[in-house]
Amino acid sequence: MQLDFTPDQEELRDSVRSVLEKECTRAVVREHVDRIVRGEPSDAPARLWKTFVSLDWPALTVPEEHGGIGLGYPELAVVAEELGRVLALGPLLTTMAGFVPLLREAEGGGEWLARVASGEISGTAAFDGYALCGAEADHVAVVGDGEIVITGPADGMVESLDDTRTLSRLGDARGTSLRITIDGLRRAREELTVALAFELVGTCQTIFDTTLDYAKQRHQFGVPIGSFQAVKHKLTNMFVAIERARALCVFAAATISEDDPRRTTAASVAKAAAGDCQRLATQDGIQLLGGIGYTWEHDQHFFVKRAKVSDALLGNASFHRQLIADSLGL
Repeated sequence: MQLDFTPDQEELRDSVRSVLEKECTRAVVREHVDRIVRGEPSDAPARLWKTFVSLDWPALTVPEEHGGIGLGYPELAVVAEELGRVLALGPLLTTMAGFVPLLREAEGGGEWLARVASGEISGTAAFDGYALCGAEADHVAVVGDGEIVITGPADGMVESLDDTRTLSRLGDARGTSLRITIDGLRRAREELTVALAFELVGTCQTIFDTTLDYAKQRHQFGVPIGSFQAVKHKLTNMFVAIERARALCVFAAATISEDDPRRTTAASVAKAAAGDCQRLATQDGIQLLGGIGYTWEHDQHFFVKRAKVSDALLGNASFHRQLIADSLGL
């Protein structure tokens, strides 16, 4: 089992990061949120989606027989973490990690996969009656009893702590129905769960990097606050939590890639570890910035809010620990 990313996958990471740092800057994210808060429309998600389509990113994990590039789950994991680092706007993650896996597992999903690969449509998935990026995506795959129902864009948006992407609640779904097995639904859900965990790790990494940089620059009593033992301890704990969560996410990605029997448990372990990481990083990431950490003018709160919501999606740490305990008969 491959428990590290290959040189080609790291090259993909560098490529994705360079694009995102240019196209999805903090200024872009802030302008988008400011518009949403004022009740104004924002075209930032649509603009980013066009950029991603021009680079064939939606096609990365679509099988070649449907016009895609045919890469595997580790490549998806790489992209997911990088999207989390910059709070990427729009439905790229939900398309790759939610919509595509469901279509791949469903009967007759090939036509829809081809449309994703060409960049014609974006999508998302609704496993528990809620759709992430439901308003930004062209279609929502609503999970039912032995089927998925593909609808248009979701309305019925619910208020969310995270203004960088929408969250929609879906009622009775009407649209194209595709049959899917229980095992297919489980596999697709695990792919989205681990992708969200990777994205969460990426967001926590940026929180840590911002906090570490501040600790080096902020001086008190004539020295950087990062030289204080109490601050060092908090930063060290944040670093260890992030590395632990990332390692468990990598293992989960490997089990999915190889369809290992341990994939269900590994997915829950990864999401739980990412949730633990979130709680520590968001708390200390605000506290160590002092008064500025609580202000609207500083960007840290955007990342904290994204991390909080990502932790809750598809089950938080406590939920997944309970799943693990149930599977062990505890």
